[in-house]
Amino acid sequence: MQHVVKLRLKRFGRIHRPFYRLNAMDIRVPRNGVSIEELGTFDPLEKDDAKAIQFKPERVKYWLSVGAQPTETVVSLLKKAGIDPTPGKKLEPAPAAN
Repeated sequence: MQHVVKLRLKRFGRIHRPFYRLNAMDIRVPRNGVSIEELGTFDPLEKDDAKAIQFKPERVKYWLSVGAQPTETVVSLLKKAGIDPTPGKKLEPAPAAN
């Protein structure tokens, strides 16, 4: 029996100071339950997007390639981080400038 894996956020931090970790998790596990693998962090209060979103792109791409489904919020964060959230889709290399 196969179980669906989702890429979703776990909340950390205190009241009014959220901090999130991106994790690959079984869908049956609660939000802050045990994860399969930690894939990065997201700090929504950080002004600089480069510091706010810190993902491990090669591991995120691996999980997407094996069928993990990202949540809607994770899809938007992956786009901001420059990672294609479409599972199994290969990105075309940019054409070389002459």
